[in-house]
Amino acid sequence: MKVLKFGGTSVGSIENMCNVKNIINDGDKKIVVLSAMSGTTNKLVAISSDVANKAHNEAIDKINKLHETYTITIDKLLNNKVLNKEVKEYVSNVFDFLVACTHKTYSKSLENNILAQGELLSTYMFNCYLQQEGISSALLPALSFMRIDEDKEPDISYIKQNFEVAINAAKDSEIYITQGFICLDAHDEVSNLQRGGSDYTATIIGAAIKAEEVQIWTDIDGMHNNDPRYVENTKPISNLSFDEAAELAYFGAKILHPQTVTPVRADNIPVRLKNTMNSHAHGTLISNITSENGIKAIAAKDNITAIKIKSARMLQAHGFLKKVFEIFETYKTSIDMITTSEVAVSLTIDDDRNLDEILEELEKIATIEVDKNQSIICLVGHSVVNHQETHKLFQILQDVKIRMISYGGSKNNISLLVDTKDKINSLQKLNDYLFELVTL
Repeated sequence: MKVLKFGGTSVGSIENMCNVKNIINDGDKKIVVLSAMSGTTNKLVAISSDVANKAHNEAIDKINKLHETYTITIDKLLNNKVLNKEVKEYVSNVFDFLVACTHKTYSKSLENNILAQGELLSTYMFNCYLQQEGISSALLPALSFMRIDEDKEPDISYIKQNFEVAINAAKDSEIYITQGFICLDAHDEVSNLQRGGSDYTATIIGAAIKAEEVQIWTDIDGMHNNDPRYVENTKPISNLSFDEAAELAYFGAKILHPQTVTPVRADNIPVRLKNTMNSHAHGTLISNITSENGIKAIAAKDNITAIKIKSARMLQAHGFLKKVFEIFETYKTSIDMITTSEVAVSLTIDDDRNLDEILEELEKIATIEVDKNQSIICLVGHSVVNHQETHKLFQILQDVKIRMISYGGSKNNISLLVDTKDKINSLQKLNDYLFELVTL
């Protein structure tokens, strides 16, 4: 059985929902994971922010406007009067719940409950649409089987056992619809897999059922060799290895949640990236097969903070780095890049929530320099550090101040740290130069 995930844009209009229906209605049983309709999660985040700031009237206004949007969509999507009424009642209950939330004291738990409504709305509505079109479908509530543990990792044994129960209860159906993004935490409270988490939901389910393939359907023809939001003349990549895809996702490729390939790579379950609006395009196939040496793609990750830690005591002091890493461990802050010299170590983080506390601890053992508003540019490809043309990439960055370079930590990744104001120029230069040099 295949698992197909469709993002917010894919269910963001009547036309796109019709495209999704046509894609999944091929006679084969499958599991379909849906995101919230495009724009809904952003609006729910804004409503949650209003609740946190006790802006009651502003929250109510946003809720009413969003409710009106869904009412219009339902009338366009569902001409079956019975189903139209059923969905409107369900949607009204959801928005009544959101209104009730505006009278409650803000908490992270309340926010998670507010954000969960987007996926609950899209899946209920789409499932009824399939029934109207004569397609045998069933709704599997993700909150009945999707759970993360204390470390916020998927509880695979729990998921597998409870998903089996859910799907067996609807075993006569052809299409199984469920929500992406949302889950329960280790205390059975509503939580989520962070933004973009529907991709992660799909591969977690894929791993749990040993799926034939996981497909991620979005609004672009697969993974591109550079970020098309900033760079002209990018091209889709036909094949990537799990390692290459993981590097690109982690370092900023927006088409994939950073953890997407983690659940499926051990069982070699391929992940295919496809375009809902251009379903015949090949897209990108992610598998354990590696092909072509050299740089295949470039991604960039913003909101990076660089920290230089300098101390004469570091010289031949084998315990110094241990002390540094223990500070980051204490504040549960991961490190992206790291370079060292005899008397200094430079590293980067993308989570600055505990930056002040971390710096206070570091200043007890070293002199600290901090650079904010940095971006990591990541160049990825199979055995990229061994390719004969790779060294030439530095020639085109003569006018760009490179703060750090990570080379050799992975055979598949070279990372450059630049000031964010230089990011777009660097990406375009790299794109123009490298992909003329390297034949992919």
